[in-house]
Amino acid sequence: IVTVNCARLLKADHHATNGVVHVIDKVIATTTNSIQQIIETEESLETLRAAVAASDLTSLLESEGQYTLLAPTNEAFEKIPRETLNRILGDPEALRDMLNHHILKSAMCAEAIIAGLTMETLEGTTLDVGCSGEELTLNGKPIIANKDVLATNGVVHFVNELLMPDSAKTLFELAQESEASKSMELFRQAALSSHLT
Repeated sequence: IVTVNCARLLKADHHATNGVVHVIDKVIATTTNSIQQIIETEESLETLRAAVAASDLTSLLESEGQYTLLAPTNEAFEKIPRETLNRILGDPEALRDMLNHHILKSAMCAEAIIAGLTMETLEGTTLDVGCSGEELTLNGKPIIANKDVLATNGVVHFVNELLMPDSAKTLFELAQESEASKSMELFRQAALSSHLT
């Protein structure tokens, strides 16, 4: 699937006497803002704005290149426990890993996404990007709230849940999501869970 500034290419290579015509499915608007400028001007990305500044990713998101930012909204940050959020915001390494897990290495418009597509993030992890009917999905969940916000250096999709990589979790959080969850309950009952957090 070929796209031009996220407009789908419908018919290609109509040769004319003075050039070539490609038919697309929407009008292409002028794009003037970088991904960083979109973050700075969008009210629903206020928490992300602070997180990007704290992780020193500003220069990357305003640099030349072609990235896809899966931008967690304020709502996404509010869904995780306050204690977990404060821990990540206070840990530059975990914060950077988490944000890099939301950045794909290439620009990916919604029209070009097919079911079962695996994309590599800047963190080196992978995300399963796909579609279920008309809805886009991430790791099988329809959490993309707004899609195809174009930037000069890529494209932004707003997501309403935080994508947390393993490298940004504590041992306790990792184990709770695994087959060791019963063991974690014993650690908690023995008042030893602080060693794993």
